[in-house]
Amino acid sequence: MPQIAQIASTYASQFFWLFIVFGLIYFAIGRGMLPKIEATVDARDRRISEDLAEAERARAEADRTEEAYRARTEANRAEALKVTQAAKDAAAEENARKLAAADAAIGERIASAEARIRAATDAALAEIEDVAADAAQDMVAKLSGAAVSRDEAAQAVKAALHG
Repeated sequence: MPQIAQIASTYASQFFWLFIVFGLIYFAIGRGMLPKIEATVDARDRRISEDLAEAERARAEADRTEEAYRARTEANRAEALKVTQAAKDAAAEENARKLAAADAAIGERIASAEARIRAATDAALAEIEDVAADAAQDMVAKLSGAAVSRDEAAQAVKAALHG
């Protein structure tokens, strides 16, 4: 085999070119491309770290904003309850005042009606006394034939009705 026989004569030159090629590859990749790749990776890591830090700051700000919102909501709810309670109290007070006024008006109407009833009753009793006195005077005259005066008959009826 001629290739094996030539190994001794080409052996040194192949190693020489092998070292040259590996050296070029090492310097081209190791010195030229690798720093760019490392810089890109470092920039990416730095960007990720900054983004995570910014996200953490944004989350903290959102938490503070949410807490402030909840505090405002609770304060507004408490104020609304206070206003609602005040409105209920005012309405209850107004209803009590209206009820008292209505009770007073009804009381006046009842007193007026009772006075009218009393007046009508008194008038009816007076009329009944007059009619009873006339009837008593007529009955005494018809039954006994005696004459009784109007005043005597009225006094007898009053005594019988009231006494």
